[in-house]
Amino acid sequence: MRAIWKGAVSFGLVNVPVRLYSATQEHDIRFHQVHREDGGRIRMQRICSVDGQPVSYDQLAKGYEAPDGRLVVLTEEDFEALPLPTSREIDVVEFVPSDQVDPILFNRSYYLEPDARAVKPYALLREALLATDRMAVVKVALRQRETMAVLRVRGDVILLQTLLWPDEVRGPDFDVLQNDVELRPQELQMAASLVESLAADFHPDDFDDEYARALADVVEAKLVGAGPAPAAVAEPGTEEVVDLLTALQRSVERARASREEGGEGDGAKKAAGTAATTTRKAATATKTPAKKAAKAPAKKAAAKSAAPAKAPAKKVAAKKTTTRKAPPRKSA
Repeated sequence: MRAIWKGAVSFGLVNVPVRLYSATQEHDIRFHQVHREDGGRIRMQRICSVDGQPVSYDQLAKGYEAPDGRLVVLTEEDFEALPLPTSREIDVVEFVPSDQVDPILFNRSYYLEPDARAVKPYALLREALLATDRMAVVKVALRQRETMAVLRVRGDVILLQTLLWPDEVRGPDFDVLQNDVELRPQELQMAASLVESLAADFHPDDFDDEYARALADVVEAKLVGAGPAPAAVAEPGTEEVVDLLTALQRSVERARASREEGGEGDGAKKAAGTAATTTRKAATATKTPAKKAAKAPAKKAAAKSAAPAKAPAKKVAAKKTTTRKAPPRKSA
């Protein structure tokens, strides 16, 4: 890895020289825009909207347009003149309980590596964060932009995670959630049972990016001249869901059965997908009122819905059989 920033963590009178490394990376396949007919790469040109001429990179500047249409152009000198007191320093502002930092604020993650002469104060800060179960709220300037961040421990490394500013987080505004919803005790109990049946420790390595793998297979197939393999399509469920309580009960049964057959890993994932599908069907079923469905047992409701479908089939089959066997009257 290559360090993207060098500076020091400063808390109190203690300075810890560190280097910053990106902690994450993306593996998405990157595509180029090409001409469909001959595969030629499409090149983008920077064209001035005033004179219509191409503009080279060294002639570019950053401009801000005000709501009233006025435009101001900022130069590199303007940005360099901005006050950045934390330009080479990770300044610890305060230490806060870890559970008080909302994960929605997390933005980018970086590893902090100490200099060889700063391993002891680095370890001291790390152990202090662990012992007190706190995060250090800091200010740091990255890419000529001061941002708020936190220091927390991951394994034996101190991790710096930049935070969004509070006004960058949107507030939810959904009127439908203001409506009163009546939840029956049986539904709450069954929902809790479903959660318990799918409970597990989180292991990210157990999950796989199936879309990225399928896309890579398509690209590889085209490189060798073969057509892409047909994608497996899951068969839609034909089971009618009577109400939410029945859906939850069936989801619990399937989750438990899947765990017994496939163990705690893959079985739980399959059960989670099946349970989610069943619950979605219950949420969209509007033909059967919830109160009527709750009074009728699931077996009776299924029998009533299945009986009319079977009866006409038998009558039609019997009628066709009689017509085939009956001889013509003239030959008799």
